Amino acid sequence: MRDGRIVVKAVLLTALVALPACSGGGLFGGRSNAPDASTTAEMSERPDRAIQRSGGSSVFDLFTNADDPNTTVEVNKYLWNASLDVLSFMPVQAADPFTGVIVFGYGVPPGGGGAYRATVHVSDPALDARGLHVALQNRGGRPVSTETQHAIEDAILGRARQLRIQDYDL
Repeated sequence: MRDGRIVVKAVLLTALVALPACSGGGLFGGRSNAPDASTTAEMSERPDRAIQRSGGSSVFDLFTNADDPNTTVEVNKYLWNASLDVLSFMPVQAADPFTGVIVFGYGVPPGGGGAYRATVHVSDPALDARGLHVALQNRGGRPVSTETQHAIEDAILGRARQLRIQDYDL
């Protein structure tokens, strides 16, 4: 029983010594946490940014809910789904709906002879051509012609409009 208490005390002492060292300051100081002149000037000008710029963090920051509750996904669902529909002959390798990026693997289009791969980036919540970026490559890694790329973008935009009309029963 006595040995167990010694082990617990040793673990606590080790943690007490190791945790301050994680911050880079060490147990007995090291780097100063006092703000420099530029930081104090910035804090007085923009107090709302002072917490973000301070750079100070601790283990307890892991347990706080510091996420912005007003964060929304900025991807148009019709462009996203239309991209998946139009390029359904290609296997999806990666998809991230928060950034709007879909990475497709090599696939042969119906009636086509060559294999292509694509990366689609939906960057705007509006159903607009400016929010859609498609990059196509052939098997050799060379980009396809701009006409082919624009034809795929037009097909995706057309399908996105169809999905929106279908969704709203227009």
